[in-house]
Amino acid sequence: MSIANLTTDVRKAGSSACVIEVHGEINAQAENALTEAYNQACDLGARNIILNFNDLSYMNSSGIGLLVTMLIRANRQKQRIMAYGLSEHYRQIFELTRLDEAIVLLESEAEGLAVA
Repeated sequence: MSIANLTTDVRKAGSSACVIEVHGEINAQAENALTEAYNQACDLGARNIILNFNDLSYMNSSGIGLLVTMLIRANRQKQRIMAYGLSEHYRQIFELTRLDEAIVLLESEAEGLAVA
């Protein structure tokens, strides 16, 4: 059995936003850690969830699937998901999969807080 190589830090940012800082790999083993981070953000009252991918080391198709699952949950709760810190490689993957049409890609956390 593979062990998850993902840790997250969740913090309140502004009145209606939370930042989920992603450290490591988003793959099938990251499901529990990512779900827990999303739930923490919800518990903090987040209407806007900003994903910080500055410390993302790897993401595969299973990881993309986990982000889609998070996006579906967020849409049901009338929340918005935004992201920053993606490498050019992962930005291209977001564009190819059209995930960038559902998750707003930002240049910085400050940009996300300005629109939150």
